[in-house]
Amino acid sequence: MNRVFLDVHALQTVPPSNLNRDDTGAPKSAVYGGVPRARVSSQAWKRATRTYFSEERLLDPSELGVRTKKIVEAVADRITALDPSLAGENVLRIADETVRAAGLKTEVPKRKATAAKDGEPEPAPEAKYLVFLSARQLDGLARLAVDGAADITAFLKDKKTRDRAREIADTRHSVDIALFGRMVADAADINVDAAVQVAHAISVHRVENETDYYTAVDDENTEAETGAGMIGTVDFNSATLYRYAALGVHQLARNLGEGLREDEERTAPVRRAVEAFVHGFVASLPTGKINTFGHHTLPDAVVVKLRATRPISFVAAFEDPVRGDQGGHVREASERLAEYIPDIERAYGDDASTLTWVLRVGPNTAKLAGIGAETQNLGELVESVGQAVAERLEKPA
Repeated sequence: MNRVFLDVHALQTVPPSNLNRDDTGAPKSAVYGGVPRARVSSQAWKRATRTYFSEERLLDPSELGVRTKKIVEAVADRITALDPSLAGENVLRIADETVRAAGLKTEVPKRKATAAKDGEPEPAPEAKYLVFLSARQLDGLARLAVDGAADITAFLKDKKTRDRAREIADTRHSVDIALFGRMVADAADINVDAAVQVAHAISVHRVENETDYYTAVDDENTEAETGAGMIGTVDFNSATLYRYAALGVHQLARNLGEGLREDEERTAPVRRAVEAFVHGFVASLPTGKINTFGHHTLPDAVVVKLRATRPISFVAAFEDPVRGDQGGHVREASERLAEYIPDIERAYGDDASTLTWVLRVGPNTAKLAGIGAETQNLGELVESVGQAVAERLEKPA
């Protein structure tokens, strides 16, 4: 299959907020172009995108996975659903042996074993690390366990059965695993190379963190009791962020393999995953301190490029920080992109194989109107990109 890349760029302004904290509780930051910038880590936005898939029902639960240490309990629940006669500690033992046959290491956490009271059943074993498995992989392991439940130890001693367990854990990946990958340090053969790379979002301008001093009043205080019931501080900043992600459509197609549903066109699962990612990445938002700041915003501008050449970030347009001399940053940031994108594409791009779409809001983004096909709303953008990806996939390699 030919290489196909999808680049997603966004300018998004957030008000006072603390989307993504460091170990001191302050908003994360970075130095770029010699000045401090606000930063939101790639992990924070990848998780926001992944949870958006299910929260907004962009994908069916059967097309998604779960990342957890409680993998034994997840398999045990499915075993019980298949065969209600299997329950209690016995089903946990069956699930544990099946999970370990797939190459995953488990243990009973010491803190839970210590905390368990006399007479209580032993806590369920957990994986030693977060494990990312699709709904279909969990179902497959449960069915395998039910097949050998009568004597699970002897059943799993057979090499063919153990190989089958490994195969189940490494096929029929969910969309989120296919997109964001999976790493299992002690079972590298079931690792999945991520199809998506997400950059750390950074502000297009210089940012200095600020501190809010707050007080809380005790509702039961009398007039004679002065002062606050609690005082504290919280750090925050506000910024216009440049966000970027690169999706390798060809890698996504390999990761999804045979597809997520039976009897559908070869391109359908990939198109569905691409559309969900574009929608989810654009519309999602990290929720750090959101109850405190209510930072509910959406991008001012989105630029999507479908290309055959390697991915290209446009972050260098902001290496010289936007000054905001007129009191805002979106207008100048849009103008920077409108000038930089044609220059970088002229020097390194391929006009014949590159498609561009633009979704923008308000007069401050007007300069971006001419760099691609304008779409009126997010739904139109997602559908247009999905259709173009499907057409590329249908072309012979």
